[in-house]
Amino acid sequence: MEDLIQKALLNSKKVSKNFLIDKIIPLGGGCIHDAWCIHYQNGKKVFAKSNDIDNINMFEFERECLLVLKRFANESYICIPEPLDLITYENLSLLCLDWINLEQTQQKILGKGLALIHKSSSEEKNKDFGWGKQGFIGSNAQLGGWESDWGTFFVNYRLRPQLIKAKTWGIVIEEYEEVLIYLSSYLNNHHPEISLVHGDLWSGNCGSTENGLGSLYDPASYWADREVDISMTKLFGGFNSEFYKGYEEIWPLHKSSNDRTEIYNLYHLLNHANMFGGSYQQSSLKILKDLKCRF
Repeated sequence: MEDLIQKALLNSKKVSKNFLIDKIIPLGGGCIHDAWCIHYQNGKKVFAKSNDIDNINMFEFERECLLVLKRFANESYICIPEPLDLITYENLSLLCLDWINLEQTQQKILGKGLALIHKSSSEEKNKDFGWGKQGFIGSNAQLGGWESDWGTFFVNYRLRPQLIKAKTWGIVIEEYEEVLIYLSSYLNNHHPEISLVHGDLWSGNCGSTENGLGSLYDPASYWADREVDISMTKLFGGFNSEFYKGYEEIWPLHKSSNDRTEIYNLYHLLNHANMFGGSYQQSSLKILKDLKCRF
């Protein structure tokens, strides 16, 4: 595979720029793509993800998300990796990004940086929630499209597609139609501002750079209620009080935001249940049953 990647890189003037490759080192951590550190003889490093050429649309979506996030990122607080090139070679697709040295440091700057992305993008005054085309959340499709009402969008473009997929492991969507109707109405009445969100914000998709900035990567972005990002940070842990303090200093959340955390995280739990099964299925069913009682 290293030989194939080297040949692909040699065909990219954007990445190699006549620099000689020293070595290609495989990296761990990914469950969908293979990851690599490309070392050049001049000391430069590039981060690369590889997959079958049939999955290039996943890389196209990621590149698009990163570019839009960079547009609204305040570089004094947060670093978004620059997409350098998307290469195809034989049966390989390869996404190359700037290399970022990450360290585990305090999270306050990360929280501020995220809040600034949410706030600055909301000032665009977009009229609709959504994304222009199909994306991905993990390895599953994330439906594209637009809606002017947030609740209508979240139910029909996020929850319902996952519930339909969940039929394979026992979800009977008809049992929860009343819940979906209530959720749509409830979230419509919330009237959030429209912000650009990361979309898949667990601790494995963000960090801090060696010079103390926050960093975001592996996005599944769309225009949404900013609370979906904050809710996901609470799903799997890994975010401390400094992160939330930093966020609140830039753009405080509504006092009722915690009331929507379980609703927003149901999307991610259903997605994990559809990809991995196991305890995620039980967690999804519990939230669905709780919501049925709540509404």
